Amino acid sequence: MLDEPPDLPVRAGLPALAAALDAAGTAVVQAPPGSGKTTLVPPAVALAAGGRVVVTQPRRIAARAAAARLAHLLGESVGETVGYAVRGDRRTSSSTRIEVVTSGLLLRRLQADPGLDGVSAVVLDEVHERALDSDLLLALLLDVRGALREDLALVAMSATVEAERFAALLGGAPVIDVPGTLHPVTTSWAGPPPGVLPVDDRGVTPAFLAHVAATVRRALAEREGDVLVFVPGAREVDRVCRALVGTGVDVLALHGRLDAAAQDDALRERPGRRVVVATAVAESSLTVPGVRVVVDAGLSREPRYDAGRGLGGLVTVRVSRAAADQRAGRAGRLGPGAAYRCWSEADHAHLAAHPAPEIAVADLTGLALDLAVWGTPDAAGLSLLDPPPSAALDAARRTLRDLGAVDADGRATDRGRSLADVPA
Repeated sequence: MLDEPPDLPVRAGLPALAAALDAAGTAVVQAPPGSGKTTLVPPAVALAAGGRVVVTQPRRIAARAAAARLAHLLGESVGETVGYAVRGDRRTSSSTRIEVVTSGLLLRRLQADPGLDGVSAVVLDEVHERALDSDLLLALLLDVRGALREDLALVAMSATVEAERFAALLGGAPVIDVPGTLHPVTTSWAGPPPGVLPVDDRGVTPAFLAHVAATVRRALAEREGDVLVFVPGAREVDRVCRALVGTGVDVLALHGRLDAAAQDDALRERPGRRVVVATAVAESSLTVPGVRVVVDAGLSREPRYDAGRGLGGLVTVRVSRAAADQRAGRAGRLGPGAAYRCWSEADHAHLAAHPAPEIAVADLTGLALDLAVWGTPDAAGLSLLDPPPSAALDAARRTLRDLGAVDADGRATDRGRSLADVPA
């Protein structure tokens, strides 16, 4: 499909991927962020499997960006050979062979059409993030492959070292391990001043965000190249951007709430130096061009379930060491880079090794509804990488019964099916 694929690290693994799909129909591709997984694997799968390929992304912004990049490489407009579909926005045509969608959108499609008529292969990107939708989608696709569509090719793509777990889940799928070509990244520990807390009971503190902005100014003075700044949410992005006015460089925001034009602007190469202040969306699923320096606040916003109050929501937590390493690695794609971490080396040793999978910590009401609609209220027989905690799943079922979404046996009612059909 690509006459001359870009010379990215994943290109070396494409023959092995084609052989794996021919032999097993499944594969796991493991490669670090920025190595070309999202760009090169979907066209290779389309050639190997024939027919239409659906590629999942965890976020709408990543789905749009991936489709735009692939269409550009083909010399086409989005909506021709490569298209995308996200909530409220779809650009595809009868000639589309690669469609990039969010995991949640494909879940809705799968519930309506378990056979995935017309789809030859599904590529699940960023599975290492362990998002709830992604974990469940993989389990349902394996169920479909075992019962209805043994010809359906499945490829899981991960940026971390958990590939063997995914390979085992896929029945011993071949693993294509592509080493990255990251350059050395120098780490500077830039913990906040004494008495400055990153987070209090009202959220990320203004004093800490001021420290992050000061660290960006330090990085601009000490290093060359564009700077990518990681903060936990859209509000923090806006505050840091405002604090950097007057630095003499372009300061751009990047998060999921921005309109498409603003998102595209942050991802577009341009002359002159710039600072891009982003949420975790730039951690692995998007590549911001020109970055030589990363400033990491060390915080992430993740779903959590409070069993005592029976409520779920997003909370601000420390990043894991794995996430911090992925963020730092963004500075080493073009040449030797630098990462400024807004915490101490001593604090780093106490970070969790990996982020907790959402299924272990999030509100499971949506998961329980999807399981009920699928006909497996207790998830029996589904190949989930981690089982849902029984207490959280029981609480979710009680909520669904109170809403009239499931019956006494846990099966979805008409009301439940209507609720599950709400666009993702």
